Amino acid sequence: MSNFNQKIQTIMPYVMGFVNSKPVKAIKDGFLYTMPLTIIGSVFLLLAFIPIPGYGQLMASIFGDNWQGPLWQVVGATFDVLALIGVFGIAYSWVQNEGYQGVSAGIFAIVTMLILNDNFILAADGATLGGVIPKAYMGGKGMIVAIFVGITVGWIYSWCMKKNLTIKMPDGVPQGVANAFTALIPGALIILTACFTWIFFKFAFDKTVVVVLYDLLQIPLQGLSDSLGGVIVVALLISLLWWCGVHGSAIVMGIMGPIVTANALQNQELLIKGEQLIAGENAKIVTNQFIDQYVTFGGAGLTLGLVVCMLMFAKSTQYKDLGKIAIMPGLFNINEPVIFAFPIVFNPLMLIPFLCAPIISVLMVYFSISAGLVEPFTAITVPWTTPMIISGFIVGGWKAALLQVSVFLMTIFVYYPFMKAQDNIACKNENESKETFEEDDALSLQL
Repeated sequence: MSNFNQKIQTIMPYVMGFVNSKPVKAIKDGFLYTMPLTIIGSVFLLLAFIPIPGYGQLMASIFGDNWQGPLWQVVGATFDVLALIGVFGIAYSWVQNEGYQGVSAGIFAIVTMLILNDNFILAADGATLGGVIPKAYMGGKGMIVAIFVGITVGWIYSWCMKKNLTIKMPDGVPQGVANAFTALIPGALIILTACFTWIFFKFAFDKTVVVVLYDLLQIPLQGLSDSLGGVIVVALLISLLWWCGVHGSAIVMGIMGPIVTANALQNQELLIKGEQLIAGENAKIVTNQFIDQYVTFGGAGLTLGLVVCMLMFAKSTQYKDLGKIAIMPGLFNINEPVIFAFPIVFNPLMLIPFLCAPIISVLMVYFSISAGLVEPFTAITVPWTTPMIISGFIVGGWKAALLQVSVFLMTIFVYYPFMKAQDNIACKNENESKETFEEDDALSLQL
């Protein structure tokens, strides 16, 4: 195990170099701006699909057959523009991280997305309707292109600022006016690049770059993320990075978050069309809910089971007290007290359950969904601090909540023998310390 630790220490500088690279930081920070939209939109989406038998019929009898219409207005204005918000956030974050004012870059990123997309839609009769902003690639389908556009716009804008390719106004000019003129040259370069890109792809492929990137990259990436092997790798990386003392959830999901969110949005689109979600056929299995509610509930490594083990079975004062301290944060999916105080970080003994519990959970959930025992998840999202069972019920009904309970019970069995081994060591150390203290106390009384 010492050799393994040495290999980890050798690899970590390269991992951290990738994690702290400008593109990864921009993607991770940029897509955080979509979080309020997904949570608020989820409330309206949940109201349209509350998982209670007979709910839809009851609402229709009270408010009419079109009772979901106002809810779709909000859902469409939140989930259907996530890529547009994401591209703003990525460009803004890149430029802000470079030390410049980032709002203008974010605005140019939105404009670039609009330039690269079609400005028409096809009606049911085949007629072309122009002068519109199609939302087909502004939501889940536009996640990959949003990443490319956001990074490119952020880089071009920052490069212009570093090279002083800006129009500088006298000191007496109001700051808002000065910022507008500062953005003119970088903005013109960004828009020209977008224009020539649109021309090239339209004449070379008779498609927009958005469609090309979706076909060549996003569809394969979504398929890879939806595979059993893909989600196992995600779960392993989250736990392994946390074991190394690095925030694995933020790093891995900062990269994978847009992809698994696109999976959920694809499922939601099918449901809105009235199609039945069938895992392995038309519906994706691995979504952001899969990760948040089954791979990291109670914290990375599913350590809520470990906390309960400490409360129920620990004999040492150290772990009894730690269990009491960690239970409340653990219920709300915060496990830093366990990660760093147990400790799990660089603890060879705890690496095994810390990796195994999420993998077993992945297997349980993946095959439960693929077998039809639990329905594939849609775009309904809950805040990451939502406790177990409540979060499961909201995103997938009582079956999803019951699956969470099953996973939680599994983690208790996985962590128990390792916790007891650690607890025995702690008890031995505490007894030795107590005996040493008593000997010192007796010696001092004799003197």
